[in-house]
Amino acid sequence: MIKNENLEKSDKEAKVLAQHIHMSVFKARRVIDQIRGRSYEETLMILELMPYRASYPILKLVYSAAANASHNMGLNEADLFISKAEANGGTIMKKLRPRARGRSYPIKKTTCHIKIVLKEKKIYGWKNNRKIWDKK
Repeated sequence: MIKNENLEKSDKEAKVLAQHIHMSVFKARRVIDQIRGRSYEETLMILELMPYRASYPILKLVYSAAANASHNMGLNEADLFISKAEANGGTIMKKLRPRARGRSYPIKKTTCHIKIVLKEKKIYGWKNNRKIWDKK
């Protein structure tokens, strides 16, 4: 299930949250740590070339957040970067697997919640009648 949250603040940002993704939190964090703080285009290249299974749902989330930013807020996709990316633990599905002699063995299937926030880079602008030069 994917929830899209768009909040307009003074700094425009697009948020996207995916819940109950069937993978371990540690496997998702391994991929998320590589993309945090990078630009949108660089993130797409990294995620497409990574050999991990966790990169595909994260790639879908980054696409969704960029589409929300461009469609709902009118931001340019080339000016976006990933300001926040986090993976938190979700619910654990528990099953029992039958074993020999009438015994059972517990199976735990972990899930995670992934949250990605895209912000717009401020290259230059005016603030309080002063010119500012800022990369982020």
